[in-house]
Amino acid sequence: MPQRDILVIIPTYNEAENVETAIQRVLAVLPDVDIMIVDDGSPDGTGEIVRRISANDDRVSLMERTGKRGLGPAYLDGFAHGMASGHTLLIEMDADGSHPASALPAMLAAIRSADSVGGVIGSRWVTGGAVVDWPKSRRLISRGGSTYARVMLGLKVRDVTAGFRVYKASALQAIELETVQSQGYCFQIDMTRRMAANGFGLVEVPITFKDRVAGTSKMSKAIVVEAMLRVTIWGFERLVGKERGRRESRDAKRVVEQPSAVSYEKHEGWS
Repeated sequence: MPQRDILVIIPTYNEAENVETAIQRVLAVLPDVDIMIVDDGSPDGTGEIVRRISANDDRVSLMERTGKRGLGPAYLDGFAHGMASGHTLLIEMDADGSHPASALPAMLAAIRSADSVGGVIGSRWVTGGAVVDWPKSRRLISRGGSTYARVMLGLKVRDVTAGFRVYKASALQAIELETVQSQGYCFQIDMTRRMAANGFGLVEVPITFKDRVAGTSKMSKAIVVEAMLRVTIWGFERLVGKERGRRESRDAKRVVEQPSAVSYEKHEGWS
């Protein structure tokens, strides 16, 4: 078992300007956590910075991967490591400063509030949440994407695409992570629908989301297209499944209401 039961997973690609500050902000609020940076071979030296920090602080570690493999696989690798090493709570967090470390105590309190809660989302789109310094177009894409996913997938979560989250390891172990194939921000939608389908509660804690000051956003048209396509496919599969369920329910009702006739042959000796 680890000395600390919480693992903060921070995926990086070319975050040399941000990664040290991100680590410092987390440890300033939660000194008794482990932090794992999952770096996709950043050419800007992000990995070297983390190695220097980890050499002097055993709370910080580096997972180096070859090539730019995407956000979803980075978190899956982090989850696998965290669960294998005995961490009971796993946190997703960006390195760019957009996710406020100051919200972590409230998020941890929320996930510990009930056994039925499987995860907590740092939410921009609930009462008390806000987005700062985003252009109107980016705000529209994010909020519109969340709304579309909510409607298509029948979800109650307001900020479906949010990437600032806390999960219980026990919940992650129950949702077949080995079948997750989502690469980009669609990964967050996928995780949300899987948690809901398995009966785990997701609590949204309001945060103020700030746009990055340094570095370059990883958002791209390909990421948006992947999310739209996958959500559309999942949505139609859900509708087909519901219709099939309705038909089966109607058929079962007919069988009950129309009992089959039973014929008897009269044999000698019967009265």
